[in-house]
Amino acid sequence: MAFDGIVTQKIVYELKNIIGYKIDKVYQPDKNTVVLGLYGKSTHSSLLACIASNNARLHLTHHTLKNPNVAPNFCMLLRKHLIGLKIKDIYLYDLERCVFIELENLENPNKPILKKLIFELMGKHSNIILTNESDIIIDSLRHTSIENGASRDIYPTSRFLNVSQTKSSFLKCKDFEEFYEKIEPYLTDNIVSNFSEIDDLNISNFALDKAIVSSFTGISRPFVKNVINELNIKTISKDSIFQIFEYIKKIVSSENCSFKLISNDKDYALVLDSNSTESLSYFLDDFYFNKESNELFNNFRNSILHLILAILKKYEKRLENIDSKLDECNNMDAFRLYGELITANLYKIPKYNIDSITLENFYDNNNLISIPLDKRFSPQVNAKHYFKKYSKLKNALELVNIQKKDTLNEINYIESIVYELESSTTVEEVQSIYDEISESNIMPNKNPKPVKKAKKAKNLTSNKLASFNPLKYVVDGFTIFVGRNNKENDYLTLKFAKKHDLWFHTKDIHGSHVILKTDLNEPIPDDVLYEAARLACKHSKAKNSSNVPVDYCKVSFVKKPNGSKPRYGYLF
Repeated sequence: MAFDGIVTQKIVYELKNIIGYKIDKVYQPDKNTVVLGLYGKSTHSSLLACIASNNARLHLTHHTLKNPNVAPNFCMLLRKHLIGLKIKDIYLYDLERCVFIELENLENPNKPILKKLIFELMGKHSNIILTNESDIIIDSLRHTSIENGASRDIYPTSRFLNVSQTKSSFLKCKDFEEFYEKIEPYLTDNIVSNFSEIDDLNISNFALDKAIVSSFTGISRPFVKNVINELNIKTISKDSIFQIFEYIKKIVSSENCSFKLISNDKDYALVLDSNSTESLSYFLDDFYFNKESNELFNNFRNSILHLILAILKKYEKRLENIDSKLDECNNMDAFRLYGELITANLYKIPKYNIDSITLENFYDNNNLISIPLDKRFSPQVNAKHYFKKYSKLKNALELVNIQKKDTLNEINYIESIVYELESSTTVEEVQSIYDEISESNIMPNKNPKPVKKAKKAKNLTSNKLASFNPLKYVVDGFTIFVGRNNKENDYLTLKFAKKHDLWFHTKDIHGSHVILKTDLNEPIPDDVLYEAARLACKHSKAKNSSNVPVDYCKVSFVKKPNGSKPRYGYLF
């Protein structure tokens, strides 16, 4: 569900426990997030506020976020004004998504310091605002003005004004009749346009959640939809609306609500549970931390994948051009033949301009052959052009074959990178893959590295023990290691494994290197060999196939050409 007014109310109930805490640290991990370090009652806590449009929230946190080396200006201003102040009170008005934290410093009774930190958690209109005791804004994370189309002025020296609301307050509803009176116009409009009686309405053809949300502030549609699901309401009647009203009223009036994940752990919902003891703050902390981590991972991986696929498309286009050039080279003997026939039959060919000539081919039983000519030149010059073209294509053939081999190797390498990106599960793995391709010559605007530097890169790879973390499996007492990317495959096979260990890899299919650690004096059961081959298949592009060939041999037979990119080894 959304971080609506009801969730905000429950969070404020919990945050009452930090009243009296002092602010001793202020961080701003990113442009939308501020973290306040708190100390009180001999314990440390951290309060996180995020104003990102899709993840706006306020709660305590136990996760450590990475901070920039240079603190942003707003962070420095908060440090100047807030460090050393004590939390005096935390509250919100009605079910508004606006939390007020009053701060004070009474060390000097003659000149007390009073400040107010305001967190507005309203989607794309979210903001963090610092005011003085007179509600004059000292600064805010986002500045807005009426002149630029905003509803209020939010900038230094302006007076803070609460957001005006046109909706009704659910907390002020005295009874169900008043609640029903607020949503009745929406019901009436639908009845007039579609049905004759309210009992004919059902949840599938009428947005009851929209009617409630449009009438009352602080209530979100996902929350109402969950209430309808919890009560298992299928049709709309006055009795069913009364059940919804009573359920919402109990949740709003209760300080303790349990919460659960719904829709495959992609969302959460508040439900009634008077025995709930888990902290909503830390539940939301874990939920949003995992959500943002997944979003960061997906965005990072997709951006790298988009770049790699663009590079792959470029190389595939290059391969098409090379194949086209090879097709032309395959016809080079025809140009030599044309030149020889023209030269041998110069006495038959008129010297004036002609488009083509038909001659006897003495290489083919004197069968007639038509030879195109450029009428701008004489037959001798045309023959010379054909011989020159033949010579050029003959010289190009060897070069183009080398280019095709190199291009196929590059495409094979890029496809292995695509497989690794699609198989990656953490930001660290994606970063490792990005570091690998950054060192290669496939990245745009990068010059190919000299072969001399290959040894240096190889040494660097072998020294990065901290980043070497292959997957590890134990089968019947035998240990099996699986590489997670090309660099790790290289190190696993060429550095880590012993010569008598066994190396497994899917045949002609992109996948991870698998190393089965062995003992010279201990026989290897067939079941262990099968399991190692199965793992090689599982961690390959063919993991969903039913029949996959797997090569295996001793590590001593796996070789890699000097200076080549991190990729799969060569079997000799």
